[in-house]
Amino acid sequence: MAETSGNPPRILCLFDVDGTLTPPRQKIEPEIAEFLQELSKRVMIGVVGGSDYSKIAEQLGEGDEVINKFDYVFAENGTVQYKNGQLVSKQAIQNHLGEELLQELINFCLNYMALLKLPKKRGTFIEFRNGMLNISPIGRSCSLEERIEFSELDKKEKIREKFVAALQREFAGKGLRFSRGGMISFDVFPEGWDKRYCLNILEDEKFDVIHFFGNETTPGGNDYEIYDDPRTVGHSIHSPQDTVRRCREIFFPETVNKS
Repeated sequence: MAETSGNPPRILCLFDVDGTLTPPRQKIEPEIAEFLQELSKRVMIGVVGGSDYSKIAEQLGEGDEVINKFDYVFAENGTVQYKNGQLVSKQAIQNHLGEELLQELINFCLNYMALLKLPKKRGTFIEFRNGMLNISPIGRSCSLEERIEFSELDKKEKIREKFVAALQREFAGKGLRFSRGGMISFDVFPEGWDKRYCLNILEDEKFDVIHFFGNETTPGGNDYEIYDDPRTVGHSIHSPQDTVRRCREIFFPETVNKS
């Protein structure tokens, strides 16, 4: 982890996971992991993902590797927070929304998906997390091939976009927000519980600059709010390799100039 003694500016690089450090729902490639450790010697590093901690750990390491490799790990948009290898705190969506609204939301989603006709449906259509509900019309237990098939169909037929629009109409004024992420699902969470949630926690850390790197940075994407936030320097990237290239340009200019 980065040393913070002396006068150099306190800089934090925050990374989205899927599409930014790894292919969607896949493990990090060795060269990307090696670069992050190289980067950690120059700045502090952290990840902020929409998935729960177990999924982030599965993609970025094994067991407790992730919380020991990163200065900060923010799971579920930062509603579950780790700092220097220790769990700091976590929130619970049921406590915030209340059981009545939560059940209305779940029932609406189940009824909506029951009427969807798709080439395939699998299991785990609603994943209940600490800070959000993850909704997947095909079901999160689909295979990689089925995931790709649904993603291509979704691009044409806007399945997730239409689903979100229906939820926005049904739950207007209820303090809920919706964002797409990855290939097969979208998240539902209380207003203010997007990835900017982690920035509120970081305010006490007194960083001079927070760089954020993400791939879903257009409106409706789950990186948009934190990417567009004035508290961050946002970088819209296209792949893990693009992330490394952008970081080298910013933090290792001497190697870029030589190449």
